[in-house]
Amino acid sequence: MTSSFFPPQRTLMGPGPSDVSPRVLGALSRPTIGHLDPLFVQLMDEIKGLLQYVFQTSNGLTIPVSAPGSAGMEACFVNLVSPGDTVIVCQNGVFGGRMKENVERCGATAIMVEDDWGQPVSVAKVEAAFAAHPEASTLAFVHAETSTGARSDVAALCALAKANNALSIVDTVTSLGGIELKVDEWGADAVYSGTQKCLSCIPGISPVTFSPAAVERIQNREHKVQSWFLDMQLVMGYWGPNAKRAYHHTAPVNDLYALHESLVMLQEEGLENAHARHLRNHKALVAGLEAMGLSMAVAEEHRLPQLNAVNIPDGVDDAEVRSALLQDFNLEIGAGLGALAGKTWRIGLMGHASSERNVLACLTALEAVLGRQGAAITTGAALPAAKAQLKG
Repeated sequence: MTSSFFPPQRTLMGPGPSDVSPRVLGALSRPTIGHLDPLFVQLMDEIKGLLQYVFQTSNGLTIPVSAPGSAGMEACFVNLVSPGDTVIVCQNGVFGGRMKENVERCGATAIMVEDDWGQPVSVAKVEAAFAAHPEASTLAFVHAETSTGARSDVAALCALAKANNALSIVDTVTSLGGIELKVDEWGADAVYSGTQKCLSCIPGISPVTFSPAAVERIQNREHKVQSWFLDMQLVMGYWGPNAKRAYHHTAPVNDLYALHESLVMLQEEGLENAHARHLRNHKALVAGLEAMGLSMAVAEEHRLPQLNAVNIPDGVDDAEVRSALLQDFNLEIGAGLGALAGKTWRIGLMGHASSERNVLACLTALEAVLGRQGAAITTGAALPAAKAQLKG
């Protein structure tokens, strides 16, 4: 007979999901009510307002899609891209490649702007792409590339899109709540994220926001949106702004309790304080890693504080280290992806997992495991370096 599943208590310091706060887990266990219950509709409005705060936007079409970040990505593309369109897609890691897939599945042409993995998107290359393709109606790029730990300049790229009469689609799955993101000020048009990273919520929901210009394009489409479930004109019948809500799908009620609680917690902390916490803990982790003798894969000026790509030392078995960390310390870090597979580790400091305790625990565990492998590291230096950084 199959027994109930009781997972161990892990420390999640990979690329996501991140640790979930006990407050959020507690919210999940509250009584389920109907997805059209007046009290739940009230909660939906609160979630929209909290998401507007986190995205730093007044966009009316700001909602959580009832599916993970990949669905948020698809929602942006299928609503804004039509057959025959030309879309400039920037790729400096894995997730730009997924954007290309979405463009092509919409029946559009993807013009690729490629940069080395670990580098930000080149604004100059994007400018050249618009000059070569004045017909391009959309620019798509990743703010915080989860596969590499590199950050790109949203404000500059969105300004380029606007200067060329194009809309922008921006992936903020790893950035939302962890680093500065100003949707309205920077002029981003369609922005999607995920709940399992810096928002410290459970996986399975994708916050999205659409500018008035993006909404206008959606309303003026000549082709039906290819996804019924993600068609924003249908979804808005359920999410408002009208007082009477039309049934579209059964929302994940308890998951939205959890999202609401995580957003309340972020509001209590304050966005600027959350960003400062992520940066402080990142600097401590880097100080410890470098004191140990490890190096970072991304230049300092382009690094994400919430997703740290670390070069794997020569002669060290990537999978063996990650396995030992999981088995002996209940600590999860991530492997490299794509071109960086086997070359980097990805250490997350996202949301609830971004804490001094986790920084010190990770450095301790990594030093122990690398020492057992005979790696050429400096032992005993990581913790003092990290603690000195935290005090400073």
